[in-house]
Amino acid sequence: MSGPRLLGLCGSLRAESLNRKLMLEAARVFDGDFAEASLRLPLFDEDLEAQGIPEEVAALGAAVEGADAVLFACPEYNKAPPGAVKNALDWLSRLKPNPLRGKPVAIVTAADGRAGGERSQMILRWMLVPHRVEPLAWPEVLVARAETEFDAEGRLMSERYRAQLTDLMGRLRDACR
Repeated sequence: MSGPRLLGLCGSLRAESLNRKLMLEAARVFDGDFAEASLRLPLFDEDLEAQGIPEEVAALGAAVEGADAVLFACPEYNKAPPGAVKNALDWLSRLKPNPLRGKPVAIVTAADGRAGGERSQMILRWMLVPHRVEPLAWPEVLVARAETEFDAEGRLMSERYRAQLTDLMGRLRDACR
């Protein structure tokens, strides 16, 4: 029997992003089955929607539906979550039933600034309200000055951040039960 299924959604589309490294570190700690879904979606457009749900959006919806828990690794761009995250949430809101509704969700952020993406994480929590999702409130994993926090293999070096991440992923795993 395999463990719970965790779906990672990384708001940074760059392959070597710090948030992707944090998401993969979280997946290792979660200790279950892990998959990452792509947020490379067409921009939400009701005219496009009228032609049918795009294949990429349907795939994202199916991935969310099939997951036991969802992890957002969300960078902070200009003091907010990036457009790729908002766009994905807009598309997911159009799927019936909404695949995010009621799912256990955790959010982690890594940023170059001293607050570790705190604004982005708070705004994303608000953005999840219409989806009827209550992300785990604690511990907050806000990796500040993230460019100095990962080793060459992409592992978190700080014991403090590793402990926070382990606690959060344990709570997310427990929420799957």
